[in-house]
Amino acid sequence: TGMGTFLTGEEQRQLAQGIQRGDPEAEEAFARLFGERVRIMMVARLRDPELARELAQDAMLAAWRAIRDTKLRDPEGLAAFVHATARNILNNHFRAHAGDPPLAPLTDVTDGPCVPATVDADHRRALVATAIGNLSAEDRQVLVMTLVKGLQPREIARTLDLSVDVVRTGKSRGVKRV
Repeated sequence: TGMGTFLTGEEQRQLAQGIQRGDPEAEEAFARLFGERVRIMMVARLRDPELARELAQDAMLAAWRAIRDTKLRDPEGLAAFVHATARNILNNHFRAHAGDPPLAPLTDVTDGPCVPATVDADHRRALVATAIGNLSAEDRQVLVMTLVKGLQPREIARTLDLSVDVVRTGKSRGVKRV
């Protein structure tokens, strides 16, 4: 079954039952059939491909867990269930960030405060070290894990036992201060 093909109610029921049994082929088909659709829905609503990818993964995982835990009441409505789960994840994100100021993309390095070109590299390093030293331990750890280790917010959240939103906020706060 391809991306443009809709599943019948019976096919949705069989797929849900396969997931409940832990059938790897059913789980793979589930990801293949719904993953890209959920991601596209997220991109359309968020306009942020990276955040959309993360929330789509959250939605797919939440739907998969609910199916595995037999919380899907109508197996023939699997597609509607996945869509509703994704919509709930998205709405939760919007609620959690309703009061956040809008983020503006960085357009050019010269738009922000700059260090004069005459300042030598050692002095610049000292300025950066001071700025990093003034961060909270959590924000500093998030920045190091992001910028030095190259970890994604989800990986950092798991490692530090934080929510992904807390990691993103800490990263944003740290970058602004530095």
